[in-house]
Amino acid sequence: MSADESRWLNDEEHATWLALAGLMVQLSSALDAQLQRDAGISHFEYQVLAGLSMAPERTRRMSTLAAFADGSLSRLSHTVKRLEKQGWVYRTPDPADGRYTLAVLTDTGWDKVVATAPGHVAEVRRLVFDPLTKAQQKQLREAGHRINKAINPDTRCPGAGNC
Repeated sequence: MSADESRWLNDEEHATWLALAGLMVQLSSALDAQLQRDAGISHFEYQVLAGLSMAPERTRRMSTLAAFADGSLSRLSHTVKRLEKQGWVYRTPDPADGRYTLAVLTDTGWDKVVATAPGHVAEVRRLVFDPLTKAQQKQLREAGHRINKAINPDTRCPGAGNC
């Protein structure tokens, strides 16, 4: 598409885009700051621990966990290495297919998630849910599903089937 054929944003779309872009940056930073302050971990580390805590037997393949936490396999490997040093996670070959590596949440890691989750949920509630009406929450959920589907048609939304 040439510059002459570009579908430029109108004023309302531009304002919506700037609000969304600001939200993505500021919300991520705010959640990261809360987790660092209260639990000494990053938001990405929490996503990894939470992803394992919700998995059967607290275990996921590293590739699946990377997708869940929305990070590269390389980033996840570095993060899991740090979490292993804390005793919260360990890695083991997948007995069903040795080409894969499993990440497993330890009992100590479970305790970390249990201790961290209430503060994180309170911050999510304060920043995302409290400012919105029930109708706005539903609209946000539906918009999120539609945007996720546009980004990746194969995306599956936890607890909601396909986005």
